[in-house]
Parts: sequence; C-alpha cells; structure tokens
Amino acid sequence: MPDSIKVAVITNAEGAHLSAYFSALRDCPEASSVVLCDPSGLSFESAGKTLGKKLTKTYKNRDEMLRAEKPGMALVSLEAAIAPPEIDAALEAGCHVFAEKPSCVRAEDFAKLTRKADAKHLHLMLALANRSNPEIIEAQKIIRTGKLGRIYGLEMHIIADQTRLTSPSYHKQWFAKKSRGGGGHLTWIGIHWLDLAMYVTGSRIEQVAGFTGNVGGQPIDVEDSAAVALKFDDGFFGTLTSGYYLQRGYNSHVKIWGSHGWLHLEPMEDVPLTWSSSKEKSAEPIQYTGPKTPRAYSPFIRSAVRASAGLEDAPIDSADSLHVIRTVFACYDAAETGRTQKVE
Repeated sequence: MPDSIKVAVITNAEGAHLSAYFSALRDCPEASSVVLCDPSGLSFESAGKTLGKKLTKTYKNRDEMLRAEKPGMALVSLEAAIAPPEIDAALEAGCHVFAEKPSCVRAEDFAKLTRKADAKHLHLMLALANRSNPEIIEAQKIIRTGKLGRIYGLEMHIIADQTRLTSPSYHKQWFAKKSRGGGGHLTWIGIHWLDLAMYVTGSRIEQVAGFTGNVGGQPIDVEDSAAVALKFDDGFFGTLTSGYYLQRGYNSHVKIWGSHGWLHLEPMEDVPLTWSSSKEKSAEPIQYTGPKTPRAYSPFIRSAVRASAGLEDAPIDSADSLHVIRTVFACYDAAETGRTQKVE
C-alpha cells in the first residue's frame, strides 16, 4: 500500500470549514498532494495560500478533475441538498470519501451512498471530528474497559450562540434553510454529541422522542432548539438539549452514570474529563491530565487520509455515519408526529 495519497477537495462558494480542512491537509504527511474543484473559484486563493505547493491543480469541473487526477480520497464540503450527487460521483470514481455533515436532507439519500461505498469497499466518513479529541479517546477507554460498570444513563447538552441567528447574512446561508441544510442546530451541532454518546459507550441509539422548534423567533425556518429523549440498544436512556441560546461561545457537557461510577465530559473547558469509579483505590474524582491536543479536524482528517491509504482503520465507518444521520432525522420525525420513533 502507498504511504501517501492524492486528496481531492470538492466544494463551492459556501463550503464549510474550508480553512480548517486546508490546514489539516497541509499538515498531513500522508496527503502527498491536493487538487481542488470549486465551480465558483472563490476558494482557490485561500487554498493556495494555505496549501502552498501541495495544491497542484484547481478545477471548476468535478468530472474533469476526477478523471484526470484519480485521487485516493475526496473531501466533500457542500451544503446538504447538493452533496449527495457529488459524493456519489467520487465513490463512482473509486475514491474514499470524507464528507461534511449532514451531506443530505433525507436519511435515505445518505443510505444509498452508504450502500454504494460498502459495495465498492470504500470508506464513507462523516466529519464528526470530536471523536479524535484526546479526552474523548480516554473516556471511551474508561467505559470500554468496564471501569464504570454497566451504563445506567446519560445526559448531555451542546449550546451555541443565538447571536449568529440575528445576522441577515446568516439568514441567507444554507445552515438557516431546511430545504438546503436538512435541519438546524441538531443537524449542524447536536449531531456531534449524538455521535459521541454512541461512540464512547459502544451502544447505539434505537429510539427517540422529543421536541424541536424556533424558540428565539429569528427569521429562519430551521430549529434553534431541540430537547430529545434517547433509548440505547444496551437498555439505558439518555437526554440531549441542543440549541442556540447564548450571547457568545459554547456551553457543553456529557454526564454518564454506571453501576460502578460516573464520567463527566466538558471538552471545551480547562478540565475536559472527570470521572469516578468504585473499582479504583479511591472514590475521589479523577481528573484527566493528559494532552489536550491534537484535536478536532487535524487528527481526524489525518486518520481519514491514512485510512484511505490503507494504513489504519477509518476514524468513523459508513455504518456509524449513516446511523447518526438516521438518528437526527428520527428526532425530527418524533417532533413532527409527537410519537416515539425507531432508528432503523
């Protein structure tokens, strides 16, 4: 297997997180070169400044790029409504795919892509980069090694600023339109915590119930607030509050209780992980003192590139990517119908 591959970026004028993606690819030794397709051409300058000589060619036509360059992995950062055919084209060209979430406005659209990826033995990896944070990896280890015993339940919240929703420029972006983004806060931010709950516990969400709505009253047609109840396939329950409530910044936590102790994650704080277990010599809470970096997109994208080169397992597989998408849309169905929904 090669120790490095060519990476293609497929985006447009409204591609999300491009500066982070370009920086991560620049710093990834396994990405030997980068080619870029953007029909608008608006990302060419910033990509060149960040990637330097690693950016070998730019295109305005996706098919031309895929045909000429034959990249090993495609990074697709597009609004949800137009992402599926771009991902499909990359898979058809034999590329592993790293996709900005949610990459669809209907779960079935992503399910079709997952089936194609699996049939072609290709990775389809959703951009849920918090999985790579050191404290998340440690939390998973604590739970998977049984230090909390049997999981009884969890509660979590992920809260961002309401301020962004007051901007007229924000109202025009795809994040603020259901037909283009698929949903609001739950689709864009809450999805991270739904994935982490399943990732660290090793248990899938199988049923959901709850509410979504626009409590702030801004002129957007997506939710700024969601309150969701969760049932996991290991038999325990959980809750998620997901919303735009603050004046600035973020507020978040994940609290997990088990038969032998508890674990508290606050990834955005100075002490990102605290836990306690009756299996330890002392019942006093233990604070995580390990490294806080690397985190987010840099290590996650490097892992995705390495997986695409056959050097390690994917940081998220197609099945997990699809399941969290189905969970989000099941939450919307539950809110709309007033009935508990199964996550297929």
